[in-house]
Amino acid sequence: MRSFLFVPGDSERKLAKGPASGPDGLILDLEDSVAADRKEAARGMVLDYLKSASRSGPRLYVRVNALDTGLTLGDLAVVMQGRPDGIVFPKCVGQADLDLLAHYLDALEAREGVAAGTTRILTIATESAAAVLALAAAPARHARLVGHSWGGEDLMADLGALAKGAAPGDYDDTFRLARTVNLMASVAAGVTAYDTVYPDIRNVAGLRAEATDARRMGYGGKIAIHPDQVATIHEVFTPSAQEVDWAQRVVATFESNPGAGVLTLDGKMLDRPHLVLARRLLARAG
Repeated sequence: MRSFLFVPGDSERKLAKGPASGPDGLILDLEDSVAADRKEAARGMVLDYLKSASRSGPRLYVRVNALDTGLTLGDLAVVMQGRPDGIVFPKCVGQADLDLLAHYLDALEAREGVAAGTTRILTIATESAAAVLALAAAPARHARLVGHSWGGEDLMADLGALAKGAAPGDYDDTFRLARTVNLMASVAAGVTAYDTVYPDIRNVAGLRAEATDARRMGYGGKIAIHPDQVATIHEVFTPSAQEVDWAQRVVATFESNPGAGVLTLDGKMLDRPHLVLARRLLARAG
């Protein structure tokens, strides 16, 4: 999955339009985009959407409220009746928080007659200094986990930073650290790393530059906050025909020479790390 698109859980209009831009996943939001006095209504609206939506479109994830709000379990108790594909878990602080959410899902899947482990988890894993340090110390892992994403806006507030950098997409060291830790923790856990949202909706060039930078680092996708961002994200994170051709030829070269450690292709040296990269490219293309 290359893209997730946030949709406010209390907006019927935006929920209805959510799939139109073709994201790989929708995040039906109960957290930041929903005012405190709308939380209860949003739960019901998200449940209705889950029950009525076609499951032939994007995967349907729900972002619940963070553990420190006291709302998480109530959110889950309602939306799990609609059997979402996954839960987006904000302000996750390390393995203990991830395990607690998974424990809640174990119980609620049993209540709903859902096969154990069906509901996946995407964390927002760097929204506080404590979360970044926890992720760096012990990359959070779980069989339900599909990926970690990093969050800049809440981290900025937690740090008391006035901005994430001198200009959009130009991150200070603290935010580059969070982005790097999130990537490495995702790889260590064997899941996809998702780049954070790009808040300047009209700046397509800026979005493309930030997404390109993330993909070069090793990120596998990015989260969108507006439907118009989805096409650019897909453009960047879909392997090109040239990349797929290179990867196929790398795999074929090694398969034709199973005992070789070092080979050549197009006059350049190939070794096992190139084979690993080629297989990853083909997996993403597929």
